[in-house]
Amino acid sequence: MDPQSPLRTSGAVRRFTPEPVSDAAIHQLLDDARFAPSGGNRQPWRVAVVKDVARRGRLAELMQPVWDAYVARGALGITPYNSVDDIEPDEVPHAPNELLDQIETVPVVLAVAADLRKIALMDGGLERPAITGGASIYPFCWSILLSARDRGLGGVITTFLSRVEPEAGPELGLLEHHALAATIFLGVPEFQATKLRRGEVGDFTTVDRFDGEPFMPAAFPEAQRLRAARADH
Repeated sequence: MDPQSPLRTSGAVRRFTPEPVSDAAIHQLLDDARFAPSGGNRQPWRVAVVKDVARRGRLAELMQPVWDAYVARGALGITPYNSVDDIEPDEVPHAPNELLDQIETVPVVLAVAADLRKIALMDGGLERPAITGGASIYPFCWSILLSARDRGLGGVITTFLSRVEPEAGPELGLLEHHALAATIFLGVPEFQATKLRRGEVGDFTTVDRFDGEPFMPAAFPEAQRLRAARADH
């Protein structure tokens, strides 16, 4: 694979130049993304291109407390809002967020919703939070970012608005039986990171079982290192 492939170089972008992004360019991104896979090819996505400055400001006001609590939770050494051992912080100070502070001037703000009637929630009956429904909506969201990267743009997927859906839904005219899946910010990047830090394949892939041997071609020296590390533990 080309080391400069968008799959390897599409880092999150949260700072944008003042250069506007045309409606035609936004349409092209969505026209690319509509070919994303979804369960049964039911294409549950619906997108609102949020242009109104006042509406953007109201969305930022709704997201700010969620962000504040996110940062406060992170300071406690946990993954914020995780479904296993989340902790409610005693204090939640204001935490600056460039996207929210400057939401009026972000070139593109997209709100993405999912039609729940078109999503097969395969793990909906388990005694844990359901997760599989995202398989039918987030490939679409990621395809928007890949198309943006290919066209010299950048962006980031956020989900803070989902936590305040009861308040944000009416502001966006959220349709019945729909859920807020993401808010995507896009524009011309001030800086596009291309050297991303990610775990190696052998760090997260095993053979036969999740507690099995690391999956790594035997000829790779890394395979021997990983096996030795597992033996030590």
